[in-house]
Amino acid sequence: MSNPDELLVALSAAVESERSNQMSLTVVVGGAVITGRLAPEAVWRERVAEVLKDSDRLGPFSDVFARDPRGGQAGPGRDEAPTHLHFHLARILQGSLGIPETGGMYRVAIKDVSAWTVGDLSYIDR
Repeated sequence: MSNPDELLVALSAAVESERSNQMSLTVVVGGAVITGRLAPEAVWRERVAEVLKDSDRLGPFSDVFARDPRGGQAGPGRDEAPTHLHFHLARILQGSLGIPETGGMYRVAIKDVSAWTVGDLSYIDR
């Protein structure tokens, strides 16, 4: 979308303000379907930093996620509208598969979302 969906921005802002990670959402971005739960940016960054820190090869990159590139604590300021969705336990749906199977961490620009729905989609192959 050239202009971010105001309802999706408001939903993301509510996740940020409540510091909840229970909001399930499915979005279409560049033809890919991503489904999972939203997390506040600061919580998402913290979790990614933890995962990277435990890696021998990727450990040095954990600090990038632990700090806000704008300075200060990670996450949007109180007066700023969110620009990204931060998914955890998320999968890219491809046919009857969800990649990765266990869920991953994805950051999606709200302006790039072409369609969305509340809820976490899953496929059952029968």
